[in-house]
Amino acid sequence: MFKKILIANRGEIACRVIRTARAMRIKTVAVYSDADADALHVREADEVVHIGPAPAAQSYLQIDRIVEACVKTGAEAVHPGYGFLSENMKFADALKRAGIVFIGPDPHAIYAMGDKIESKKLAKEAGVSTVPGYLGVIKDAEEAAKISKEIGYPVMIKASAGGGGKGMRIAHNDQEARDGFRSATSEAKSSFADDRVFVEKFVQEPRHIEIQILADGHGNCIYLGERECSIQRRHQKVIEEAPSPFLDEKTRAAMGEQAVALAKAVKYKSAGTVEFIVDGKRNFYFLEMNTRLQVEHPVTEMVTGLDLVEQMIRVAAGEKLSLKQSDVKLKGWAIESRVYAEDPLRNFLPSTGRLVRYREPSTGPVVRVDSGVYEGAEISMFYDPMIAKLVTYGEDRGAAISAMREALDSFYIRGLGHNVGFLSALMAHPRFQAGRLTTGFIAEEFPDGFHGVALNEDEMADLVAVAAIIHQGFARRAVSGKPHFRTRGSVANGHWTIKIGKEKRQVSIVETASGHAVIDGKRSCEIVSTWRLDENLFHGRIDGRAITVQVERDGIGYRMSYAGAALKVLVLLPRAAELAEHMLEKTPPDMSKYLLSPMPGLLVSLAVQPGQDVKAGQELAVVEAMKMENLLRAERDGKVANLHAKPGDSLAVDQIIMEFA
Repeated sequence: MFKKILIANRGEIACRVIRTARAMRIKTVAVYSDADADALHVREADEVVHIGPAPAAQSYLQIDRIVEACVKTGAEAVHPGYGFLSENMKFADALKRAGIVFIGPDPHAIYAMGDKIESKKLAKEAGVSTVPGYLGVIKDAEEAAKISKEIGYPVMIKASAGGGGKGMRIAHNDQEARDGFRSATSEAKSSFADDRVFVEKFVQEPRHIEIQILADGHGNCIYLGERECSIQRRHQKVIEEAPSPFLDEKTRAAMGEQAVALAKAVKYKSAGTVEFIVDGKRNFYFLEMNTRLQVEHPVTEMVTGLDLVEQMIRVAAGEKLSLKQSDVKLKGWAIESRVYAEDPLRNFLPSTGRLVRYREPSTGPVVRVDSGVYEGAEISMFYDPMIAKLVTYGEDRGAAISAMREALDSFYIRGLGHNVGFLSALMAHPRFQAGRLTTGFIAEEFPDGFHGVALNEDEMADLVAVAAIIHQGFARRAVSGKPHFRTRGSVANGHWTIKIGKEKRQVSIVETASGHAVIDGKRSCEIVSTWRLDENLFHGRIDGRAITVQVERDGIGYRMSYAGAALKVLVLLPRAAELAEHMLEKTPPDMSKYLLSPMPGLLVSLAVQPGQDVKAGQELAVVEAMKMENLLRAERDGKVANLHAKPGDSLAVDQIIMEFA
């Protein structure tokens, strides 16, 4: 077994590999860029090596520097994680030439499966079902439109060397095919240094279901069940689960056998994933093979009891698989939510900055958190916006969903935008709970974007009750020791008016033997909690049901987050509530004459000049953030009066890019 390995990655996955290596008594080496000098993976590794500036192209994608770091530290093997160089044949080959073991497949397998065009040809030869499409290289946007029309819309335009949702566009007509070709090739070139794209038929009502395989260097290959990855936004997975709520045993076995056949065709070894698109009748088609560890691998680990990173290390060290296909048993259900630094209320735009407050849910047999951050850490514009992966386990799907909803309520993040509220909304959605999933789920259920969560009557009543108890605690502390305080008597009576948005409720609080009873005119409930005034998480029980609410002071009111909803709550004495009705609201300034940067990022290009007339829908600028290009278009007809930024400028959120007359 290896004595020391280097992790050629960063963040969450680097920390994940370090944990397994430590359990195997293997020393670890972390590499880091300027932006990651204080990163968690750097703190946790046994040794560290600096490899360059913040941009990945100048650090984590520098093959020579990583090989040099291995030689310098005496690392015998390299685990690449996912992304970066994990599926780079040249990297695996460079390590091989240097006498360093690549913890992954051999270079020939990476080459065969890493090119989506060639991999589809190989899949056909191996008898694997494939999606109809054009596998040749497309030279320009006009040819892309012509080919797309011949295949029949809708089509998917995909980067040949792509992954992680980058370099992918759906087109429903010729213009979208042209635009999609341009965007996909540009993203592919910047992310993978390979601008080739291909076109294939977009399957209607598709599910994205993938098979985890595991193979050694002795001819043994098995599949470890499937993962349902249909909940996606812009082709980026958001929720994953194992097993799939859609597959039956017959389809699972057929997909698994085809995945194994493909792996054996390229003499694959290590962990890998064969991705399929599955239609409503359980017909399945090969999409691609990821020759690396997947982001969503924890759900497979939870239902199989295996450590996939350990298996990869053992296979790379020359060991045989310790289990056969008949030994693989799927037990229970696991769900993973990807917690991203993005703002769902601003069309999921990336959010960068410092994690001013960061508290993960309590972990154990039911809850697992894989992260690479800590309170005070920085989420940089240079890398993927993932904060953490939250995984929950249950005996069945319902139990796993319930555990996820409770864990999301306990995930406390402040300092930047995040998608926890949106994840909660997905967990609570009736269609998700019923398992009626497709890759179009988010677009179909949130066609106008995400605008927050509306609590149902029971959830609102719970929040009102918690707000009353919290404010009673603060109010009593404020008047304690002040016998002549004018409102002391009113506070003692426990009568409050609670305002949440336009809703107003009258409540009364009465002490009970074990806690407090809260009566709001619609119901009476008992709350039991050991919450203290200095805590941001209210943990308690309402009529025996567990509840967690995030709470913080906001002026004279509170910001409270529960079940995905983030609400401003005002708790007042009845007379103060009457007077508050006469307060005027401040109207925000009109910014409609400006194009503002919707996210922190790099201004890649401007498509207009001062004095130019523009039409609604016309391209104005392209802003790149966290490895994704975002096209900004005119909302209405107008004329450009002035430009306030130039290509190459780093932009802050809401920074003015241009002004209209």
